[in-house]
Amino acid sequence: MVEVALGIVDEHGPDGLTLAAVAQGCGVATPSLYKHVASLGELKTLVGVRVLEDMTEQFTATVLGMAGDEAVIALMHAYRSYVAAHPKRYAAMPMDPLHDPVQEAAGTKLVSVMYATLRGYGLEGPAAVHATRRLRVLVHGFASIESGGGFGLPEDLDGTYDQLIQMYLASLRKDS
Repeated sequence: MVEVALGIVDEHGPDGLTLAAVAQGCGVATPSLYKHVASLGELKTLVGVRVLEDMTEQFTATVLGMAGDEAVIALMHAYRSYVAAHPKRYAAMPMDPLHDPVQEAAGTKLVSVMYATLRGYGLEGPAAVHATRRLRVLVHGFASIESGGGFGLPEDLDGTYDQLIQMYLASLRKDS
């Protein structure tokens, strides 16, 4: 059912996800879905968990065996690539999964990948939290604007993104 829901999100975006569409995709009547989920809200929560898990899996595979600048650069490129490949799915990602009991574990794993990637800079406690937030804001902002077609000026986007990465790396060196 979640796979069908993800397909609907990929095609129509998060707003296109309805219980009727999932039921049709599963070949069942809408009331049959209530054996598996209590509401559309619960289904959206489960879709959010899957997106978090997919991102965690991809990011972990990308940075495995790397450290320092190499790991951060790879993570930032993997994050941007994920959004480019799955813009509508990414839009279904919960903004604050750490405060939802169903999404908390998946959200914690994703944040842990970011913390582990930044570990080489000796950041702990609040400094690690701030660095992780900065990373998320930079990549989320850039990738969201890019996937929405919001960069209309003619300069190369990869060049801009590389400058953003270098700016972020410089901020990490100041923190450590």
